[in-house]
Amino acid sequence: MESAIPAHLETPRTRHKRVPDDYRPPYPSFVARYKPSVSRVVMAYFGVQYGGAAPAAMEALKELAGLFAMDGGPPHWDRASYTDQSGSENVVTVAYWDDLARFDAWFARAREMWTGRQREDIGTFIEVLRPIVARHETLFSSSDRPEGIAVVAEGMSGEVQEHAYWGGMRDRIPQSQTDAMAPAGTPVLIRDGARLRVVAHDNLCLIRSGQDWSDTAASERKLYLDEVEPVLREGMDFLRDDGVAIGCYANRYMRVLAADGSVSEKSYGQSWWKSLAALERWAESHPTHVRIFGAAMKYLSTLGPSAKLRLYHEVTVAAADEQFFEYLNCHPKTGMLAAVETVST
Repeated sequence: MESAIPAHLETPRTRHKRVPDDYRPPYPSFVARYKPSVSRVVMAYFGVQYGGAAPAAMEALKELAGLFAMDGGPPHWDRASYTDQSGSENVVTVAYWDDLARFDAWFARAREMWTGRQREDIGTFIEVLRPIVARHETLFSSSDRPEGIAVVAEGMSGEVQEHAYWGGMRDRIPQSQTDAMAPAGTPVLIRDGARLRVVAHDNLCLIRSGQDWSDTAASERKLYLDEVEPVLREGMDFLRDDGVAIGCYANRYMRVLAADGSVSEKSYGQSWWKSLAALERWAESHPTHVRIFGAAMKYLSTLGPSAKLRLYHEVTVAAADEQFFEYLNCHPKTGMLAAVETVST
């Protein structure tokens, strides 16, 4: 049994874990392990927003893929789509780096191409976090298929202790050993010509939480899609439409796209939160998540070790200087624009 916190980031705790040292989780889970030399990671979300047929959106996505293939581009990226609360179609490409200098050298050109250029009938946005690894955690139900940021990690851990209890998410973040990671400040809108930038605040929280049912047999797939996914979708829709009141600035529930553009049997929710504490409160006590948790536990208890559904998440609590948000021709409820009280476009 390992600690989720790598040895080189362990420090004497001034804030204690929520379980005793001899706690044994009821089932195995794993975390991504970076090389000790990796001090920061980058997660960059490039979104295109449009209504109906929009050839310019497809051209923009091709151009973005070309930039990814250039020197300095991301070691890993994936793409997902969803229809947002305004009825707009969105395709979000998230790219990952474990080398900040490489990203910085690449990003200026990508930014000008993506949000510095007006295109007919579409909007574009960039949302970037570049946290020190001590402000970040991952969790996987299996160790043989990394997703998201874990693809650029050195590998996966053995079984870790800090999971399967409320508070495990916080306990896996190395920064939590000594820091409450409380939010400070209020999101502010800055206009740069047609571009809208949001300067958020210290200790903004991001979660990407995914599901992969591609390995399930027919009966398990039906159980997931009939009994679990509708409850998950209900909770994701609540966060999308009404989350601001409980500290969720924005939520996207997306289907991952395969390399050929088809819809895969993978999904993930991605949301921006005022704080880790707000995310924890929703997870532990809000009726929408209580129903998600109940449906998932019923599913897993029914299938036991034979379950083929794969689950994962990545959570970051970012310092103020580790964030970048920029939007061009997007509606006012897009991403972190929703955190600003009034946006006139």
